[in-house]
Amino acid sequence: MSTFKGAIVVDKNRCKGCALCVLACPKGVISLAVRKVNVHGYPYVEPVDLDRCTGCSSCAIVCPDGCITVYRKKLENENGE
Repeated sequence: MSTFKGAIVVDKNRCKGCALCVLACPKGVISLAVRKVNVHGYPYVEPVDLDRCTGCSSCAIVCPDGCITVYRKKLENENGE
């Protein structure tokens, strides 16, 4: 069975800090930034544990402003599959 490695990129200047993605992430990869705001004065989300990201895209699906881009890479198993 293949496994996947994911990565997310957040457009911090478009994020309004609604935190829907934080709630949607099953692996706890995303969190609201502590004492940081974007150019519009909103707190924003940022990845805090990318090693756990599977690329499921739950965060991007629930983001009302389309601020999250998800990348997903298939990892080969030990058999080279």
